[in-house]
Amino acid sequence: MKLFSSKRGTDVPESLMLKEEDIFSNLEGDKGSCLFLGRYSIQEVSSVLRKRGFLKDAQKKGLWPLEFNLDASEYPVQRFQIFHKEKKEENLIVDLKLREGEFQPKEKLSAVIPLPRFRFLILEWLTLQNPLLAFSGEQSPLPGQKHPGLSLGNKVLDLFVYVARLCRVDGLLAYPAYFHNALLFSRRFHFLNPQKQGEMLAVRRTFQDIPFKKLAWIVHRECLREKSIGVYKWQAEEQVFPLNKTLKIYFDSKHYRNEVKKSQKNFTFTIDQDCYDKI
Repeated sequence: MKLFSSKRGTDVPESLMLKEEDIFSNLEGDKGSCLFLGRYSIQEVSSVLRKRGFLKDAQKKGLWPLEFNLDASEYPVQRFQIFHKEKKEENLIVDLKLREGEFQPKEKLSAVIPLPRFRFLILEWLTLQNPLLAFSGEQSPLPGQKHPGLSLGNKVLDLFVYVARLCRVDGLLAYPAYFHNALLFSRRFHFLNPQKQGEMLAVRRTFQDIPFKKLAWIVHRECLREKSIGVYKWQAEEQVFPLNKTLKIYFDSKHYRNEVKKSQKNFTFTIDQDCYDKI
């Protein structure tokens, strides 16, 4: 389904330019439809992308015109993609899989502060890349990258937060498949499990003198060793950007912070140099 396409610039026709109070106004749409998140129309999506500056940024990077595609064949999971010029894999700019859903934290996480069932905007997959650029000897990829990034990560996250607030959910929830994604997300996200938060921070603290990209590959190729478990393998867990007051209190609590610090002290990491030399 084509959501929005223009070959004349970032100007949106007057018929698509909604007023502030009209943007994402339909909060009770047909949940089984092909509307974005089961609610939002073409006009609403295009207006928000323009309002939040994404279209202008894309044009500045030479990524124009754009083609948008929404696949709702696995609803409630939806795949939202943005392409440069044509809907071809080699032109892919944004590849997002998301859904709204409920999540009940494990009982052990609620030992001090009871955590009820929450409703999140769940980011199951996200790729941001510039298909016009390629990696060279001077610029190498991170694990999972095919093209250099867009350098719009914060702006895209702000867009997700904006949508989450409009959806009246309790926050954003992600499952970072790569260690480096979790570390990047940690600037604004927290693992629900304080032990996992401490584990991630312990890796970064132990190797704070190692460049970020090098450490990403060391973890990805399983060249880390941990004293008590041997080969260290990254395992994704729930990482949350809280909007709900209860969640904010939980992450700010003395109990959570102490558990994170305690977890950090439980890990002793080293690098298997023979393993890394083979990368």
